[in-house]
Amino acid sequence: MKDVLLIEDDANEARLIETALARKAGKPYQVERAVGLSEALGILAKASFEIVLLDLSLPDGQGIAVFEQVAQAAPDALIIILSSEDDEETARLAVQNGADDYLVKDQVESHWLPRTLNYLIERKTTRQALTLSEARFRAMSDASPLGIFVSDVHGECIYTNEAYQAISGLSLEQTLGTNWRMAIHPDDRERVLVEWRAAALGKEKFTTKARFLRADGSIVWARLNAAAMLDGLQPRGYVQTVEDITERNAAEDALFEEKERAQVTLNSIGDAVLTTNLPGNVTYLNQVAEMMTGWSCQNAIGRPLSEVFGIVDGTTREVAPNPAQRAISENRTVGLAADSILLRRDGFESAIEDSAAPIHNRDGQVAGAVIVFHDVSESRAMALKMAHLAQHDFLTGLPNRVLLTERLSRAIGQARRHSKRVALMYIDLDYFKHINDSLGHAVGDLLLQMVADRLKLCIRDTDTVCRQGGDEFVILLTEIEHAPDAAPVAEKILAAFTEPCLICGNELHVTLSIGISIYPDDGQDADEVMKNADTAMYHAKANGRNNYQFFTAEMNTLAVRRLFIEGNLRRALKQGEFELYYQPKIDLASGLMIGSEALIRWQDPEYGLIYPNQFVPIAEESGLIVPIGSWVMREACRQVCAWQDSGLLAVPVSVNISAVEFRHKNFLEGVATILKETGMLPSFLELELTESILMHDAKASASVLESLKAMGMQLAIDDFGTGYSSLSYLKRFPINTLKIDQSFVQDIDIDVDDASIVKAMIGMGKSLKQRVIAEGVETEAQLAFLRKLQCDEGQGFLFGHPLPADQFERLLLKEH
Repeated sequence: MKDVLLIEDDANEARLIETALARKAGKPYQVERAVGLSEALGILAKASFEIVLLDLSLPDGQGIAVFEQVAQAAPDALIIILSSEDDEETARLAVQNGADDYLVKDQVESHWLPRTLNYLIERKTTRQALTLSEARFRAMSDASPLGIFVSDVHGECIYTNEAYQAISGLSLEQTLGTNWRMAIHPDDRERVLVEWRAAALGKEKFTTKARFLRADGSIVWARLNAAAMLDGLQPRGYVQTVEDITERNAAEDALFEEKERAQVTLNSIGDAVLTTNLPGNVTYLNQVAEMMTGWSCQNAIGRPLSEVFGIVDGTTREVAPNPAQRAISENRTVGLAADSILLRRDGFESAIEDSAAPIHNRDGQVAGAVIVFHDVSESRAMALKMAHLAQHDFLTGLPNRVLLTERLSRAIGQARRHSKRVALMYIDLDYFKHINDSLGHAVGDLLLQMVADRLKLCIRDTDTVCRQGGDEFVILLTEIEHAPDAAPVAEKILAAFTEPCLICGNELHVTLSIGISIYPDDGQDADEVMKNADTAMYHAKANGRNNYQFFTAEMNTLAVRRLFIEGNLRRALKQGEFELYYQPKIDLASGLMIGSEALIRWQDPEYGLIYPNQFVPIAEESGLIVPIGSWVMREACRQVCAWQDSGLLAVPVSVNISAVEFRHKNFLEGVATILKETGMLPSFLELELTESILMHDAKASASVLESLKAMGMQLAIDDFGTGYSSLSYLKRFPINTLKIDQSFVQDIDIDVDDASIVKAMIGMGKSLKQRVIAEGVETEAQLAFLRKLQCDEGQGFLFGHPLPADQFERLLLKEH
């Protein structure tokens, strides 16, 4: 049997449901989809499903008729109707006609949908178990020593068990369709009938003693008990038990009270049961009652009820009224007051619910009481927990989006009344995906919890920190006077994360990008304020991350531009609009070209040549940098091999690796695959990585670098001097080359500080036995200075601009 058949023509709705079911903890649901009734009926004719999710508005079928056909085709499946808010009436009608339940589409949440299905499956299983239980009960009744006579509302027999047949001397065939009175001795029949009518008139249980006259003339004394089978308030029939008391008739009086107590107790199996006599002393406890009160039955018998069964009001802590005394004095069943707490003998407290009923002797007089109670501590705690979970994030315990929206709307209303402002900070962890990919989700979850704790320390008690989802948090600052009042809070937050986060032995450097929007300056309602804070956050990322930005109207234009570029990037990747340019690297001593750097360009059909600084940041944020980076490496390797195959003296090529690529779980495997598929010699490929990438998680970076080095590749630190490095790690990293950032090179011939820095970098590189290359060499004066410092290599416009492959090939021919 398959898991789920989703009958839904709306692709978006279907995608949401399929995604939700795929995220189920443990084994996800396997979902098969049909977009119309005919297709669904065809699928159901070939396979059976445990669950059918059914939209009643299909292209080839509408309304309750759709359900009836699907129900006929899948009689054993759990059928759940998918309804829109304006068509719930039809969904309810389907439920009345046999559907198991219905869900409103717009209210379906990915977190709760799998749990809802689990619940409905369990409910159906319970119903099936009930049917099996009824069959089992019938078998048990046949094995019972008590005779059982079941009749319809007219008193005519529809079932008797073997014990009844033995007592009456009649077979099942002889009893079916006969009135229950026919087996009673003629002399007792009128009396029993009068008692029966009196009981029925008073809607009471019927019980009496009478003689059965068998066909062979023998007489059996029997005790008859009967009760109506009710459908609401109307009887559907009667169940009569017949006990052969011929041998025990003389002992009936002595056994009456014991039998009454035993019967009530047996009817209460599963709950705690406690009985008292008329003065209120304990006469019996079952095992559950012993556990909950802390008293054994032996020690409790004879003690006052208040000593054994101590209850207090959960709110006031005052002693609660004794339910047994009320049941005795009022001679009726009574319930315990709500929120009652049972005090166990050792002081342990349990929330309980109970009822108490009087016990009668054979004369109908009250002889005591029975209390039936059970522990509801877990169910009450669960109800409170579920209410909390509905409005809080399960991982961090912070308010979730639902509660934030409620508080934001309330804060805006208060600010409007008091002429105040509200600030909303949209916070995103920079490069959090890298941590998840490299260290695992367990470490990622611990980091999110630590971030939540630090954020809470940065705000007032009246403010709210919310986890929006993933690595996004939102802070609500209520009733501020001026928009700039949010800036100190943002600065405090950024400062709080200058210290690394130590998790499972990993020293994680975390930075945040923060977007801030202000009510009423940037929006008149919660949705608009939230959207603009999100836009400002993306602007903070575009400005180098680890900063905060207030929303401005111009950001909307930039946001639209970003979405446009992201969409076009996907097209460019698919349609081959990217191109590699190659810039030569020169040995400064000999002047010979000894390498090249592959630089991506985007040849857009509408906008022409686009440089990487205009689209690479967006590619990194969207994750497209991974397939784009893979293309760059593959194309560079292919081109070098093509030059070598044509007889050219090709030079090694350098490829830039972004942080997203480097932290991707399949990075090493991808590099190895490209080398194998292109036939590229590893020694002809150099990977350039920035200091920030390597130091983000130095231990993990060292491991990846060692693996790359083992493949035979060259490794370089790009933009050296612009990030932060640990000299101890720099010494341990298997680096071949340091590339001095062009920002230090451009003024080395006129700026003493830059000259000193470059000199120190070259000296450090030589001491670490690493080659040093200077980027951005554009003048002869810069070249002369670098040669004087014995810098190994240079790269820049002085030696050559980045060129397309065909033009760079001419340089190779010239060198050759």
